[in-house]
Amino acid sequence: MNGSLPNLPVTNLSEPATVRLVPTAYHKPPVLSPLVDTDEEQGILEQVEGLTNTRLKAQRTGLAALDARELAYGVWGASYINAAFAYTRPEGNRFNDHTRGAWYCAFDDMTAIEEVAFHRTRELERVGVFEDEATYQALFAAFIGEFHDARGLKRGGGILADDPAEAYPLGQSLAHALRKDGSRGIVYPSARHPQGTCLVAFNPHIVQNVRLGAKWKLTWTGSADFTVEGL
Repeated sequence: MNGSLPNLPVTNLSEPATVRLVPTAYHKPPVLSPLVDTDEEQGILEQVEGLTNTRLKAQRTGLAALDARELAYGVWGASYINAAFAYTRPEGNRFNDHTRGAWYCAFDDMTAIEEVAFHRTRELERVGVFEDEATYQALFAAFIGEFHDARGLKRGGGILADDPAEAYPLGQSLAHALRKDGSRGIVYPSARHPQGTCLVAFNPHIVQNVRLGAKWKLTWTGSADFTVEGL
């Protein structure tokens, strides 16, 4: 491995209820419903939508860096799992680049909230408008087995830097090297929530027993500060 990257020890984990937050349209009508009059028309539009849906494309034919055979099928939460690996940001995230996603989660709800709020606040900052309301669904998932462990590293620098411009290139390089060696993922300190712990899983089959948790509403009213409400 590149000498500039940390050599992480391996630890055995058994975490039955990690938390991942995903945006939800639960309180809104289905997006396609206003465009149709019958269930048959709805089905046709859903097929058209599927032609440009990255998750569905990944499940049918795979993506450049994601083989369809890696994805989850026939289990509850498969669409959530597959979406995590199919959709990416242009800049990637801490431990994945734009070619392949990963399953990020936290060991508790508040850490997961701080993590998603950081990214949403960055988006609001880019458009210069801190007026927003977002509802998130918590997903519990279980992880058992060996993971590389970055909890011994100091927060605030290197792969754990607060600034994505510093942390992401390093973290992505590390993750690429570990994945090539067969790593399941990394457990690491949260950069957004003091004392919080996060986990990234590199492959879909590692994500087990997905089920629903709480719903949370995050609201921004004029500044980068936000409020949290359980629904």
